[in-house]
Amino acid sequence: MTSTVRKAPRTLARCAQAAIAVAAVTDVLRAAAVRDHYLHPTDASLHKSGFISMVFLYLMTLAIVLFLVWLAWSRRNAQELSPQASVPSRGWTIGAWFIPVLNFFVPRQSVLGIGRASSASWQEKRDTTLVNLWWAAWIAHALVLTAAGWVAQGSMAFLVVAEALMIAAAVLVGLVIERVTALQSAALGATVPVAPLAQA
Repeated sequence: MTSTVRKAPRTLARCAQAAIAVAAVTDVLRAAAVRDHYLHPTDASLHKSGFISMVFLYLMTLAIVLFLVWLAWSRRNAQELSPQASVPSRGWTIGAWFIPVLNFFVPRQSVLGIGRASSASWQEKRDTTLVNLWWAAWIAHALVLTAAGWVAQGSMAFLVVAEALMIAAAVLVGLVIERVTALQSAALGATVPVAPLAQA
């Protein structure tokens, strides 16, 4: 009789990291095209900005889906590794991202909870700082975009800051994914069940 051994979602992690990176780069191109059309509106600039925005929307949707699937899988692993730990429910892990106001702080708490429950090797200072930096970059990106839309639409300064924050958030979340996946991989590898001895 064999036991099913859960594994860390390494392939899923790589796919999520790649999708996030491509979406972030595409967002830079999208922002530049939209600004160009705002400053010099023509049919060509409208078509270009519209096309790049559509591609970005598809890529960002893919990145979000892959990230959330990875997060749900990691949550389940964390719960199995640390049954007594405070790990959010599956519905809350995903749903909190889509609830206004709560999505400004609950997802960060979920990721921290999953990280801590994944392994005793979680380093509170270093790993928590990594998650906090990612979350700060992501929230700052959203706030700068909102401010730009209200007070300085088409501003190069706002564009550079917003896109720099987007790239920073993409790099940092890639590192968060890598860290949690590596911790779970090591922890799950150390808890592989031993096959029962054959009957004499």
